[in-house]
Amino acid sequence: MGGESSRPAAPPSPVYDKAWREVDWTKKDAMIKELKQFSLNDPDMGQLRILLIGPIGTGKSSFVNSIKSAISGRMVTAALADADTGTGFTKIYQTHYIRDGKGRLPFAFNDVMGLEPDESRGAHPADIISILRGHIREGYQFNPTCPLTQEKPDYNSSPELRDRVHCLVSANAVFGMSAGVKRKLRTIREKASSLGIPQFHVMTKVDNACQEVNRDLRNIYKSKAIKKQMETYSNELGIPMSCILPVKNYHEETKTDNEADVLVLEAVTQIVHAANDYIWTLQQK
Repeated sequence: MGGESSRPAAPPSPVYDKAWREVDWTKKDAMIKELKQFSLNDPDMGQLRILLIGPIGTGKSSFVNSIKSAISGRMVTAALADADTGTGFTKIYQTHYIRDGKGRLPFAFNDVMGLEPDESRGAHPADIISILRGHIREGYQFNPTCPLTQEKPDYNSSPELRDRVHCLVSANAVFGMSAGVKRKLRTIREKASSLGIPQFHVMTKVDNACQEVNRDLRNIYKSKAIKKQMETYSNELGIPMSCILPVKNYHEETKTDNEADVLVLEAVTQIVHAANDYIWTLQQK
């Protein structure tokens, strides 16, 4: 039978025509200024404490470095990150301050040992819950099989508000997480919810999930793959989509990038305002 042979259908586009979340890519300087002028609802607090948790190798320490780099305008590697993602690099409970000239900004990020699916490895959920309540002192070395108890020197039996966590931020790469880690995150998140602590999820390594995002980071909120994974995390972790923040951490770059900085600064701005609101809410009770 004559006629033209049928042409194969064009493959579906990996991006939407319109972004589902708007980003002003020109506001980097304004966001840096806002963060540098950030003031606490309670000046006596000294600082907001933001706790980062997540599986090993997902970029918690790199996220801290990316925040410092974006705010300072130069590459900063103060939080050591391990290139070998097979083992966790962070072993102790430590605070990372954000430098502003000779001083520091009124919010800090606490890093902990990574979570692992094996019950005998990684940070113990009981230790993370103790940190939420302010019971663990900085410098505590994590023991995966034996969480800290009250009789140990690192245990703070009378924590003040400044010792407690004011915002919980889980972090994971765009590729998903194991069932064991999700169970541990659920346990920690449920306790944080009972304490009223605001929560966010930072989704890292977004440039590895979508070719169009790797080509141009401004496609981040057009990418179908990114949105699908955000929806998956929202369903699995019980976190609203508005509280899931995709970012691209610095890991091999030697210079900062406007688009990467804007995503990181947007995430930090949301996090610190939520933490500050949490302090205000506690003071009204």
